[in-house]
Amino acid sequence: MELRHLRYFVAAAERGSVHEAAEQLHISQPAVSRQIHDLEDDLGATLFLRSTRGLELTPVGEMFLSRAKRLLEDVEDAKVHAGRMAQGLSGRLSLGFVENATWGGLLPQILMRFKLHAPDVDLELLPLNSSDQIVQLESGRLDGGFIYPFGDIAPCMETLTLDTHDVVAALPSAWLSETAPPRKLKDLANRDFITFPRPVYPAYFDRLQSVCLSLGVPLHSTQTAETETAILSLVSSGMGAAIVNSANRFRPPSLVELVELEDLSIPLTLTFIHAASNPNPALRSFLAIIEAECRASL
Repeated sequence: MELRHLRYFVAAAERGSVHEAAEQLHISQPAVSRQIHDLEDDLGATLFLRSTRGLELTPVGEMFLSRAKRLLEDVEDAKVHAGRMAQGLSGRLSLGFVENATWGGLLPQILMRFKLHAPDVDLELLPLNSSDQIVQLESGRLDGGFIYPFGDIAPCMETLTLDTHDVVAALPSAWLSETAPPRKLKDLANRDFITFPRPVYPAYFDRLQSVCLSLGVPLHSTQTAETETAILSLVSSGMGAAIVNSANRFRPPSLVELVELEDLSIPLTLTFIHAASNPNPALRSFLAIIEAECRASL
């Protein structure tokens, strides 16, 4: 049994005539009759009662018509869905992101534009730090990620630079009611700092510590937290200062002041990363949106 058998049968059943079915299908009448006979032989059942008035469905034919139409509709739906998946307009896309990158700037615009472009794509967004995203990209768990890369990127990965941020000092607001804002890192030399554990992102941890040491101010860590959101919460409580991404300016906590220091700069490049071999059409569609938004922002 092939799909054409079902199509010929449905056309004949709906028209009540082999002649009219042949005209609708743009094939010869004998071809329609032959395919219907073959179908009946295959099923071992009579689908039509034939008379001079035309075709009339048997009880088996009525049941089979309902099932055949459903099958043909499913095939058509599958065809449409496959086409949309091939164009990256449906399917599934898993992306990682660093939370502070979504609070303003280019990334929220990219996500909004993609949802408008491909609303049928099941978009999974996972808040993860940069190093965890890289691990999950290499394992195939993620299709792509928005990271701040430090150190070497595996050659099997492709990257696209979106924006560049820097670091700022995050201070409890109460401190600035007692003294002038610091201008250089050495102005904070005797202060306690909130940092993150080195295993969270070793390459960035080492870079930050190295730069601070070069300025003669090793960070005196009294507390650690794994995310900048948690770090800023501790800064809000007055437990210490922190060095954080300037992207936090898009959503600064009310009890925290973000201060740019004259001598401290660690460029943080917001980057989209994905495996070069990833075949997901939704990823290709997403990359097109990223590139269009990057051009529009120039």
